[in-house]
Amino acid sequence: MLLKFPELKDHVIICGYGIVGQKISDILLEHNIPFLIIDIDPKIIKKADELGIKAIEGDATSSKTLNFASIEFANMIAIVMDNDAKNLLTTLTARDLNKNIFIATRASNEFIRNKLIEGGANYVVMPQKAASKEILKELFQK
Repeated sequence: MLLKFPELKDHVIICGYGIVGQKISDILLEHNIPFLIIDIDPKIIKKADELGIKAIEGDATSSKTLNFASIEFANMIAIVMDNDAKNLLTTLTARDLNKNIFIATRASNEFIRNKLIEGGANYVVMPQKAASKEILKELFQK
């Protein structure tokens, strides 16, 4: 298989370019860390291309798409789609393709969080829980 970005090594793959994926890419750009995004929406890929961001249009749950993103040479994958089932399947696929990759993902509840960890995720965040903690922290500081 030909790689779309053969120069990428030690990079980060971001699966999903919604609000969370965009924030991650902003931070990676600030720190000059190589990355690419995978998203199934052609409009999102066009937007990324216009911004000069390496992007692949495809389904991140697919081993073909992850291989196209040079997952075997990646250091980390951020799986931040707004779909627990896709995040879990992508986690399983990524772990199968690269035993050493650091997998960070998101979950909507504790049950999914545990399944993602069982499936090979190294770090799982639950955005609603994290936001609630931040809000409570602010409230109690007043």
